[in-house]
Amino acid sequence: MSIFEYNGSAVVAMVGKNCFAIASDRRLGVQLQTIATDFQRISKIHDKLFIALSGLATDAQTLYQRLVFRHKLYQLREERDMKPETFASLVSALLYEKRFGPYFCQPVIAGLGDEDKPFICTMDCLGAKELAKDFVVSGTASESLYGACEAMFKPDMEPEELFETISQALLSSVDRDCLSGWGGHVYVVTPTEVKERILKGRMD
Repeated sequence: MSIFEYNGSAVVAMVGKNCFAIASDRRLGVQLQTIATDFQRISKIHDKLFIALSGLATDAQTLYQRLVFRHKLYQLREERDMKPETFASLVSALLYEKRFGPYFCQPVIAGLGDEDKPFICTMDCLGAKELAKDFVVSGTASESLYGACEAMFKPDMEPEELFETISQALLSSVDRDCLSGWGGHVYVVTPTEVKERILKGRMD
């Protein structure tokens, strides 16, 4: 078993019309044994920027703490929040710095940039960025997420339709992966508000 599959995870981010959604499953396991069913994978950096970390849970928590530290330093120095593109470069540099003993995480970054243009990106554990205009996926359920998102995504969705689409994609994908699942956690972010919802899924 790969170290990335040790805890199991499913993460997806999707772009809508001047909004984005980011979703993850809630299972924390040790291989096939379930430890927790309310694990938080998605973290808020500021009101318009979120990061989800799939992979090894301990590394994800360590990396998140370092990223919050770096972002707070940036806020003190610049007196403003970081743009999503800048933050993606920061995450990439932080991961590449540790390339000889990497954090076993695959981050998914989603945010609203200038003029509320949605930005999503993912990267591997060495910080190689993959930018997308529609959706990005990560985690052990990524193969089935690709299929579901490819089938369900359409451009310029409104927030409610975007929520429905990302939720259905997530729930149908984690049913095909035994290392992730146990409900979902969805954030839908628009220029004016952040909506957080918990999904109920199959409990097996």
